Amino acid sequence: MLDDYTKNIPLGKASAYVSQYDPTLLCPFPRQVKRDEIGVVVDLPFSGIDLWNGYELSWLNSNGMPQVAMARFSFACESPFLIESKSFKLYLNSFNQTHLNSRDELGKRLQNDLSAASGALVEVELMTLAEAEHLLAQLPGDCLDNLDIKIDNYQLQPEGLCADPKDQVSEILHSHLLKSNCLVTNQPDWGSLLIEYAGPRIDREALLRYLISFRQHNEFHEQCVERIFVDLQRYCQPRQLTVQAWYTRRGGLDINPFRTNCGQKPRLVRLVRQ
Repeated sequence: MLDDYTKNIPLGKASAYVSQYDPTLLCPFPRQVKRDEIGVVVDLPFSGIDLWNGYELSWLNSNGMPQVAMARFSFACESPFLIESKSFKLYLNSFNQTHLNSRDELGKRLQNDLSAASGALVEVELMTLAEAEHLLAQLPGDCLDNLDIKIDNYQLQPEGLCADPKDQVSEILHSHLLKSNCLVTNQPDWGSLLIEYAGPRIDREALLRYLISFRQHNEFHEQCVERIFVDLQRYCQPRQLTVQAWYTRRGGLDINPFRTNCGQKPRLVRLVRQ
């Protein structure tokens, strides 16, 4: 079934780079295909968004002068489709030689096209480069990456996750060691992950081993974050849980999925690798 969807997307294939506006370049991918694998069939156990940052956005104004901006796109996780990343890049490139009267006109086209492709309203924010400078930040909480443990498994293994029900805590943990591979091309995807929760204390060594076990796992960014959220719920049973990832960019785009069950808001920052 997965092959039925991946055969029509441009990942791993030679592609013409179109420089005139073409919304048909966008390739939706149904979220439910992979949600079935993690047991999310009817009601979502989380809310959230997928934050995309676009760094290579350019167009021509009415006088033919090139314009540039950084863009932030917010896709609701309830939308039936995510957007395949290479098709997104090709679509954004199609504005390169397109004349537009204003930045507002660009924003409206982006919002209309992306909302139609994903099946739900997409929020679009366009920033000048000066406006985007303040976004660089560091993650809060305790970093897991300096734990002195032996790692001998690099295949996905959630069963080792555990928590102590006698020790109730509220804490923030993060790691910069998240790596998975593209579902289609097998190219590496590098990311940082933040976990904020309240409930039984999660075993940190077990958590770090679990995150590292994604190292040879093939899945899209959004799907990895949803899998991590569901696995933490299943094996550690926190009362409140928020998971957010910041992936390094590819083709001028980075993806930052955010999932929560407690009304938290995503952190609108960029990390040093972004």
